[in-house]
Amino acid sequence: MNDFAVYVGATNAIDSLGSFDAQLLIDAGANPNRVTEWASVHETYYGKTKHSRQQAHAVRIARSTSKSLDQLVFIEQQVKKAKDPWKTRLALLSVEGNYATLKRRAKDIVEVPEKPAPKTSVRFTKSRKGKRSFTATGSERDIAALEHALRQNLDATRPEGPQMYEAFARLLRSGGGVALAVPRPLVVIPLSDYTKILGGHGDETILGLSDGTTMTGAEYLAQFHGAELEVALFHPAEGAVNLYRTQRFANSKQRDLARATLTTCPVPGCRHAADHCEIHHITAWARGGETNMANLAPVCRYHNRTNDDDPWRTHRGRIRRRRGSPIWVSPRGKPVPNTTHRYGAMHLLFGS
Repeated sequence: MNDFAVYVGATNAIDSLGSFDAQLLIDAGANPNRVTEWASVHETYYGKTKHSRQQAHAVRIARSTSKSLDQLVFIEQQVKKAKDPWKTRLALLSVEGNYATLKRRAKDIVEVPEKPAPKTSVRFTKSRKGKRSFTATGSERDIAALEHALRQNLDATRPEGPQMYEAFARLLRSGGGVALAVPRPLVVIPLSDYTKILGGHGDETILGLSDGTTMTGAEYLAQFHGAELEVALFHPAEGAVNLYRTQRFANSKQRDLARATLTTCPVPGCRHAADHCEIHHITAWARGGETNMANLAPVCRYHNRTNDDDPWRTHRGRIRRRRGSPIWVSPRGKPVPNTTHRYGAMHLLFGS
């Protein structure tokens, strides 16, 4: 037997754990993640607890069954899922044998509380290189029916995933389903670039849309030339110029200008496009804020409700206006832009 085997065989993990020192291990080059696991085990068997009698009993059992450190870590991972932690811990510690035996027996010992059914929901991700994902959780029958429909007439010589997406897209478009969203490109590019688009040379010109996506000038020309053109006017310091002061809710023109000013929710990292946002009063209506362009911003439903409306609150940050454009200001007063989709009119026309 070599030196390492002698060391492993002679060492009782539960006793060695009594002198555990996390910083010493980290300084010696141990994996910090492993050290965290060991620290949790040390706290269970040697930390302060209301269950001191059971804790002492657990140490005795771990010693008598010669549990390894890896086995102790595994036991704590299983105990987190159990209905009765100490009962489960003592039962697992009593198992004789190696790691594989303990893992096999754990399936019969650990009583896991039944998890509640997941909530019905749909989630969408940010765009990445022209692609976007979504997940849906709902009735198993509905999801099974959708999968069945998408699997019809699959070509066995091709990957299933792309074919199922093609079938899904056809399903959306057919039979009065989801129509293609009609984007409204922001006309906030220099006249020379717009002339280039009209001349059929718009491949390099990128337009930001208020639904959070982009298209090239050439794509815009191919799909929407000849439709009604909407033009918004922006001042380099004040932003959108049309002002309305008399009503609580923004009218359609104000909403359009707010979404053109900033094409996403202003909170950093938020992917919600302006088309799906609520129109937020930067100075709250209840605090005397007016319904005019200088006081409006597109903000997603969640961040509209978590915004610190009152000036004395500094819990979650708030939306403010800087150089004519809405921006999120941290609780410490630092303005932080959302760089998810930088196609808002003020950024395109006048820079950061």
